[in-house]
Amino acid sequence: MRREIRIRTVARESLEEITAQVQQVVQSLGVDVGLCHLFVPHTTAGIIINENADPSVCRDILEVLGRLVPRDGRYHHLEGNADAHIKAALVGNTVWIPVDRGGLALGRWQGIFLAEFDGPRERRVIITVLPVGEKGDGSSA
Repeated sequence: MRREIRIRTVARESLEEITAQVQQVVQSLGVDVGLCHLFVPHTTAGIIINENADPSVCRDILEVLGRLVPRDGRYHHLEGNADAHIKAALVGNTVWIPVDRGGLALGRWQGIFLAEFDGPRERRVIITVLPVGEKGDGSSA
C-alpha cells in the first residue's frame, strides 16, 4: 500500500516534523502489524528519525551539518547547492519504521523529520506500508 504526502518547507535548511502526517496515513491503511517505509525522492533533502521533544536537537543537527559541510565550500558543482547534495547524502533518503497495533512503533521521544537542505520548496515523501502476515498477526500468508 502506497501513499504520498507533500511538505512545504519554510527555509533553505530546516527539519520539518512529519510524524503526525505519516501516522495518519499509516492508520488510514488499516495495517495492524507491518513495516512502514519512507522515501524522499529528492537529491537535496532527506529524512531522519530523532528526538522531537526538544527543538534544540534539530538546531544542533543543522548547525553541526553546517560546520561539516559549509555552504561556501570549494565545490565543483556549479549550481550553488553542492552543500545541500552532500548533506542529503549524509542524512539519507529512506527510513523503515515498524507498525504495531495500527500505528508507528516509534520510541517515546522519537519523531520523523523531513530534512530540507535547499529550500524553501515543496517536497514529496512516499509512504509504503507492508503488512506482515495474512491478518497482520505475523503468520505467513
